Amino acid sequence: MGACRSPASRKSILAITSKIVSIAEKRVVSKESISKKDLIIQEADRFICETDHDVLLTLKHGILIASAGIDESNAQEGGYILFPEDPYASAKKLYDFLRERSQIKELGVIVTDSHTTPLRKGVVGVALSHWGFHPTRNLVGEEDLFKKCLRMTSVNVLDALAVSAVLVMGESNESQPLAIVNYPGLDFTDRDTAQEIKISPNEDLYAPLLSKR
Repeated sequence: MGACRSPASRKSILAITSKIVSIAEKRVVSKESISKKDLIIQEADRFICETDHDVLLTLKHGILIASAGIDESNAQEGGYILFPEDPYASAKKLYDFLRERSQIKELGVIVTDSHTTPLRKGVVGVALSHWGFHPTRNLVGEEDLFKKCLRMTSVNVLDALAVSAVLVMGESNESQPLAIVNYPGLDFTDRDTAQEIKISPNEDLYAPLLSKR
């Protein structure tokens, strides 16, 4: 697997940072119009808590993320950059345009961002949305090296690709908002596979940590 600046092959994933998608969709709010805290609460699908670092922890578009994904960095006019209103609609729009323009049948799109993970320093990439491929690989029923049947294992292909892409794209002044990811194990499709990456709170291992006390 590799993320690089070379032209797309016939089986490629285009990763694009959510920030330029949001700017193109005019999802920018003036700092003079509202406080950041009020904007976060307004934009969040769910407010979890305020941390000891004065950061608001929220759920947005099915992702546990600080500040509902609202960002101030690399905003040319000093505004607040919000997440795309509908990341999957944005990914499909890009997918349809690129397939028609390039005539590549096996093509995928990932809209990316960065987030932190518990008990780890630093940020890594995460996918807000995707289109054109199956985001997970189900290994339930397969056998391990010792012929034991796997009962729960599923591979999150989507976020693994996003991590690779965002590492190449950078986090500060790299001016690299796009990356081509080539990975031979992808299962391409033109169907909507958004639900395949989502998990209900009843099945989520970490759901008790998100419950209101």
